[in-house]
Amino acid sequence: MIDFTFGIVTSENKYEDLNKIIDSIENQDIPNYEIIIVGNSKIKRKKTKLIEFDESIKTSWITKKKNIITNYSQFENIVYLHDYIKFHDDWYKGFLKFGNNFDICMNKIINYDGTRYRDWCLCMWNDPNISNIDGERNKLISDIVEPGMKCLLPYDEDRFTKHMYFSGAYWVAKKNVMLEFPLNEKLIWGQGEDVIWSMEVRKKYKFSMNKYSAVELLKYKDTILNSADNETIQKLEKKLLTLDN
Repeated sequence: MIDFTFGIVTSENKYEDLNKIIDSIENQDIPNYEIIIVGNSKIKRKKTKLIEFDESIKTSWITKKKNIITNYSQFENIVYLHDYIKFHDDWYKGFLKFGNNFDICMNKIINYDGTRYRDWCLCMWNDPNISNIDGERNKLISDIVEPGMKCLLPYDEDRFTKHMYFSGAYWVAKKNVMLEFPLNEKLIWGQGEDVIWSMEVRKKYKFSMNKYSAVELLKYKDTILNSADNETIQKLEKKLLTLDN
């Protein structure tokens, strides 16, 4: 048995989508779970706690909302998601197969058209505010992928986690990890808050991929990603593994 807190970030009264998400959670038959919704909504469902949020304080302040979820969570495993993602019916069974031995975990994210969304991603950025956090490494690998490029890695490829990022749309993490590495509340949506958090937390904790569990988008979002081919993987292996050692 694995316990979960599902933390949903919303900014407006998306009653229909929130109900779809909660339905998909209830369909899992998880023995112990809770749902925390941070944002303005009138929804009332079992095991669901609504924390209203004054959007006039700061627009798109999702970093604050996610940190609120962390602080209110009563379970060690927290699922962070935006209000346009629902769970496949076998999501919980997939976690039972994968196990509870992880710090930060990604699942398959399926786009509205059935393609992969930003799930298991290599991340190279040329934004100076981001690159300075991990600047030397980014400079050394700039000849492998174009600066600013993010690419999808094969789900079984776990050698490059020090160079990956998790999309802010969805991830799973232990509460103790999130308390140690909260999101930067100086940043709002669209300012690379998920990339900066990934670059910080990956210095200490390893990203894990649970390919047995999947979620999907309720609306189409442009992935803006390419899948890494064998040639790219070989270049990464030569450059990044040498750098890490």
